[in-house]
Amino acid sequence: MKRIAVRLPDATHDRLRALADRSGRTAAFYIREAIERHLEDLEDLHAAEKAAAEHLETGGRTLSLDELDDCLGAKGRGSTGGIP
Repeated sequence: MKRIAVRLPDATHDRLRALADRSGRTAAFYIREAIERHLEDLEDLHAAEKAAAEHLETGGRTLSLDELDDCLGAKGRGSTGGIP
């Protein structure tokens, strides 16, 4: 396992230490948990942003929410309308 140093604001550090003390777990445990849970979300966001940029660079069209609603018909009716 690799080590990494992280600087935290005093208030965050205090909250982390208090949680570790109350739970009997280590601060390192909670730091690992937070990173692992959030990292997947960040990776998904990066992939989505990259895909959107590539879509636009290749001339792909985007729709506003109002345009999408118009294409799909009234909300909740399940119509697939005519998406351009």
